[in-house]
Amino acid sequence: MSKNTLIWIVVILIVCTLGVAGFMFLVSGLPSLSTLEDYKPSLASKVYSRNLELIHEFYYQERRTYTPIEEMPPYLWQAVVSIEDRRFFEHWGLDPIRNIKAIVVNIIALGIEEGASTLTQQLARQLYMEQSLQKTFTRKLREQITAVEIERTYTKREILDIYLNYMNFGHGSYGVHAAAKFYFDKDARKLNIQECALLAGLLQRPASLSPYVNPERALRRRNLVLAAMHKMEFINDEEYEAARESDLGILPEKPTKSSGIAPYFVEYIRQELGKRYGMDLYKAGLKIYTTLDTRAQFFAEKYSQKQIDVMQRKSDRRLQKDLKELEKLIPQSVQEELGKSLAQIARDTVLVDSLLTERLPIQMALISIEPKTGHILAMIGGRDFEKYKFNRATQAERQPGSAFKPFLYTAVIDNDYSPTLELLNQPVVVFLENGQRWSPHNYGETMGGLTSIREGLMNSLNLISVRLIQEITNPLVVLDYAKKMGITTKIPAVDAIALGAGSVIPIEITSAYSAFANQGVRMEPIAVIRVEDQFGNILEENIPQGKEVLRKSTAYIMTDMLRSVVTGGTGARSRWLYKFYRPAAGKTGTTNDYTDAWFVGFTPQIATGVWFGFDNPAQQLGEGQTGTNVALPVWGPYMKAAHDTLGLPEEDFIMPDDVVRVKICKESKELASPECPDPVDEIFRKEFAPQKICETHSGTQNRSNRRRRIR
Repeated sequence: MSKNTLIWIVVILIVCTLGVAGFMFLVSGLPSLSTLEDYKPSLASKVYSRNLELIHEFYYQERRTYTPIEEMPPYLWQAVVSIEDRRFFEHWGLDPIRNIKAIVVNIIALGIEEGASTLTQQLARQLYMEQSLQKTFTRKLREQITAVEIERTYTKREILDIYLNYMNFGHGSYGVHAAAKFYFDKDARKLNIQECALLAGLLQRPASLSPYVNPERALRRRNLVLAAMHKMEFINDEEYEAARESDLGILPEKPTKSSGIAPYFVEYIRQELGKRYGMDLYKAGLKIYTTLDTRAQFFAEKYSQKQIDVMQRKSDRRLQKDLKELEKLIPQSVQEELGKSLAQIARDTVLVDSLLTERLPIQMALISIEPKTGHILAMIGGRDFEKYKFNRATQAERQPGSAFKPFLYTAVIDNDYSPTLELLNQPVVVFLENGQRWSPHNYGETMGGLTSIREGLMNSLNLISVRLIQEITNPLVVLDYAKKMGITTKIPAVDAIALGAGSVIPIEITSAYSAFANQGVRMEPIAVIRVEDQFGNILEENIPQGKEVLRKSTAYIMTDMLRSVVTGGTGARSRWLYKFYRPAAGKTGTTNDYTDAWFVGFTPQIATGVWFGFDNPAQQLGEGQTGTNVALPVWGPYMKAAHDTLGLPEEDFIMPDDVVRVKICKESKELASPECPDPVDEIFRKEFAPQKICETHSGTQNRSNRRRRIR
């Protein structure tokens, strides 16, 4: 073998080796056939309310919903093919004619100036290529190889299906469904010719061709697409002219980021589901069916916002008059920045409102639960989710004030006492957790003689509550009942818990109250009914879980006593002012220094808790801002609207067989006789019901009194 021949062989081997190496480099990192065949787009998970309204979508970077090509208007794929790849149905992933043209242009320009990408190449780039802004020959070659593999793996119709559901249409909208909702607020299935043309035109450069960024350019691009469709005979002369003359038809204003429906509730379930599903929550197209009812949520937000505005104005006006307190919130540095003295600021009501709303915003929470199932119907965790992510309905620990008293009264009733038990409504001394002595008083400084515990609860008499815990039961027993009914927060075992020492969470105290409505069974709060995968397979289903925490008789007697609060006590405004006349029960709560205001109440169908206050417990709502004045104005109208709008029939609480209702003498607490001047209805467990007829107003004594009166 000659020397020259040997040299040529070596050269050929080197060239072949380099060629193989180059080919291996090009195909390294490309998707395998199995990857192409198993392609699964990232799909947004959808969250539905109990009444089947879409309330949210969870998505990771790309908001996408799958719509089969069979359900899309044909104009959609026709528009895309017309403007992006006219020979789509003729080529095998690459278009040689376009390639030759592009090569000539790029050689002249000494760079990549014109692309020849087919629809399949664009899809390959989006699906499998690194999205580099830099155009390189290597990336283009890899893209072409992948495009050929896609064509070998899928039919043309399947490629269009994937393309239309995957591509970026701008503003975070991926796929035609998301794009149709974003630009036109309609389902992709209902797009007309000009709308299809507009979306197809966006594919070239979604950002710069956006009708919200450059409407003139978007219009020209849309009409170019229409002209291409007309040229390919997808639309006739009439359709072309009519579509060309139409306006863009987009929503008047670009949709802005919004918290959407029930943002605190959505975040609550996101945190829970995220623990179980991880990134699948954002990519797997799950269908999440929740307990929330959008009708109830609407009224919860309506009346809560109305009262937030009222309370913010009250707080602002109070602080506007108190320069000493105002200066704590608007320090010297802010005054200098505004170029005004504190006195000048105080005289400017608009400025004061602006500053205090930002620096001292009133906050609130509402949680509404179905007692029989534990389903959460509505949830508000604060005044504005965008600004204040902390969910006060499920996370805030606040002093309950008198809203805690039902746990005390429950301990008494469950230990064989009746609502007729009487105690002195006179001053007492309480020892606090730190050992200090405290002499509580009733709201309004009222006092009296012997008072029944029904009257004590109805009128929220602090002195009766304290005497109950000191003379009839004790703090440890009360604490045990509270824990048993679902309170998990730290409560001090001291006499002061009779008046709400310690703290509770709104969802927990509302759930505890729901046990009264549900015959002593507390249902665990549920937010998610079931989760399905994108094919409808059930991944989880949450069945209501209940636990009997009270005897039926105790639950009913407590309900009846709390009913007195609504009919004639501190919650009576729900009747005469807010016109809520259904059978209902509840309790106000106000802390001693007006930092927290509550109303927690229920019917057989809905239990709702409302709290108002500031995030900083050192800040006060103001003198006289009780649960009656602050929280009840939300609870009453909300409960009326929720029951009426949900079409709930009027139901009464079920009285168990071992409870009786009898007419007694209000003075003697014995069975009323015809002579008793003030007979009243009262309930008892059967074994503790009075057996004797009132002797105070009947029998010999009364006959003697009558004779004396006659003489």
